[in-house]
Amino acid sequence: MILLNIGSNLDSTKGDRFFNLKKSLDLIKLQNIKIVKKSSIYETPSYPNEKNPKFLNIGIEIECSYTPEYLIKIFNKIEKKLQRNRGARNQPRTCDIDLIDYDGKILNSKRLTIPHPKAHLRNFVLFPIKEISSKWIHPTLKVKIDFLIKKLSFKLRNDITKIKEHVRIY
Repeated sequence: MILLNIGSNLDSTKGDRFFNLKKSLDLIKLQNIKIVKKSSIYETPSYPNEKNPKFLNIGIEIECSYTPEYLIKIFNKIEKKLQRNRGARNQPRTCDIDLIDYDGKILNSKRLTIPHPKAHLRNFVLFPIKEISSKWIHPTLKVKIDFLIKKLSFKLRNDITKIKEHVRIY
């Protein structure tokens, strides 16, 4: 099982945050990557600066024959196509695609760490994953997703909203 998180908190010249999520999915599918499951859209305050625009995030499960390293190259190209500017860390962005888990593999190289090193601390990652894979176990921590969600602060557990969006993005 390969799990991704896709986020957007800035409009691109092509469309708004919802458009950016939809276009990300479209571009992923064009790369011979099958989208198996997709979560609802979730909205959270921007981290760490809540004064920045709010993020929309979705979790997806994919199937493909690519290596994790090659997937990251694909995701970087998609982010660039959606006008992501890589600047300072945690800055607002039109598109952010994170590889959360790749078949339970553990990898810690200069270019890539899987599972994502902060996935277990982020409400916008955990809630979408729970929706699409309620039995997911963190590969290095060896704990279930419900445990990770319960370990989040009260604020993080409550500072997330499932969006009832009328536009289908899948």
